[in-house]
Amino acid sequence: MFEPFVVLVVLLVMIGIGFPIFLALGLSGLLGFYMAKGSLAFFFAPSSLFGQLNSFELIALPLFVLMGNLLSATPVGSSLFVAATRWLNWLRGSLAISSVGASAMFGAVSGVSIAGVAAIGSIAVPQMLERGYSRRLAAGSVVTAGALAMLIPPSVPFIIYGAVSGVSVGDLFIGGIIPGIVLALALSLYIYLRVLVNPHEAPPDHTRYTWAERFESLGNIWHSALLVLIVLGSIYSGMATPSEAAGIGAMGALFIAGAIFRMLTWRKFIDILASSARVSGAILLIMGAAKIFGDYLNLVRVPQALTDLLVGSQMPGWAILLGIMLLLVLLGMLVDAVSLIVVTTPILLPVIVALGYDPLWFGIVMVLNLEIAVVTPPVGLNLYALRGVCPDLRIEEIIRSAIPFVMVQFLVLMVFVLFPQLSLWLPGLI
Repeated sequence: MFEPFVVLVVLLVMIGIGFPIFLALGLSGLLGFYMAKGSLAFFFAPSSLFGQLNSFELIALPLFVLMGNLLSATPVGSSLFVAATRWLNWLRGSLAISSVGASAMFGAVSGVSIAGVAAIGSIAVPQMLERGYSRRLAAGSVVTAGALAMLIPPSVPFIIYGAVSGVSVGDLFIGGIIPGIVLALALSLYIYLRVLVNPHEAPPDHTRYTWAERFESLGNIWHSALLVLIVLGSIYSGMATPSEAAGIGAMGALFIAGAIFRMLTWRKFIDILASSARVSGAILLIMGAAKIFGDYLNLVRVPQALTDLLVGSQMPGWAILLGIMLLLVLLGMLVDAVSLIVVTTPILLPVIVALGYDPLWFGIVMVLNLEIAVVTPPVGLNLYALRGVCPDLRIEEIIRSAIPFVMVQFLVLMVFVLFPQLSLWLPGLI
C-alpha cells in the first residue's frame, strides 16, 4: 500500500501549489497507473476518462446549466423575491424569510447555488439593509439559502452523483424534494425565532399589500414555475429521461428569456452559450480526471481495503457513518463540490453499502454535506459570490454571518443521517 500513499501525497502537493484540480487529479491518477501497470497507464487513463464522460445521462448537465443561465438573464430572481415579500410581509423578519423562499424557488429553475446567491442577493441584501435589518442576518440568510439550489431538483450535484454511482438521477431528484423543503423551513424557522429574541435585527414591515398586488406579483414568475413543473413532471411520470427533460427545460428557458421577457440579443445569447459551455466543460473535465484517479484507487483495491478495515473494526455503524459525514464536511471546506463527489463516491460507497445503507440515501446526504461546504471557507463559493454582488459587505463579515445558519444546516443533515427513511419514502411511492 506504499504506492497509493505516494500518489495521494503527489495529489495534495499539486493542489497545494496551485495546480488546477482536474490536472492534479488526472496527473496523480496517471502516475498511479504507471507505477502499477507501466506503459499500459497510457491506455488505462484515456479509457477511464472516456468511460466516465460517455454517458447519456450526462447530457442533462450542460442542458440544465444552459437552462439556469438563460433564466438568470431574466428578472425571474428579483420577481421571486418581490412575490415572496408581498406574500410573507406579515411575518417578522419577512425579508430574510422571503430570501430563503425565493432562493428555494430559484434553485428549482437554476440548479446552481452561486447563481441563486447572485440573483437573490443583489436584490434582497440592499433592501434588507435599507430597511434596518442587521448586516449579519441579511448576509447569512442569503448566502446559506442560495445553497438550496444544490438539493432542490433539477440539481447539478445529483446528476454528477448519479453518473458516478449508477443511481437513477430521476430517483435522486425525487429524493431531494423533502430534504430541500425541510431545510428551507428550518432556515426560515431559525430566522423567525432569531428576530423574536432579537427584534432589533429586523424592524417590522408596516407595508400593506392588497390581494390584487399579491396576485400581480405572480405575473412574472408563473411561466418559470410552469416550466419547472413540466420538466420535473415529465421525469417523475416516466414520460422523459432527465436528459430529455433537460432539453425541454433549455428550450422553454430560451422561449421565456427571448419571447416573453425579450431579454436576449444575439450578443447576449452567444455570451450565455459561451458561459454555459465553460461551466459545463470545467465540470466534465474534473469528472473525467477524477475518474482516472478513482479507477487507479479501485485497481489497487483501496475502497475494498477501507471497507474491510471499517466493517471489520466492530465499530457501531452509526459511529462510522458520523465519521464519514464529518470527513465530508471537512473535505468540502478544501475541495470543490464536483471533485468531492467524483473522488469520494467510489471510495465511500462500498463502505456505505456494506453497512446496509441505500446508495440513493447516501447521495442525498452527500449533497446536504455539500450545502455546508459551499458556505464554509476557504473554498465556500457562495461566500465570494455574495461578496461579488454586495461589495459593501466584507468577506469576514459574510463568513461570521453564515456560522449560525451552518449550524442549522448541520442539524438538518443529522436528522436525515439518523432517519434515512425521511428521504427515501417519497422515491418509494413513485
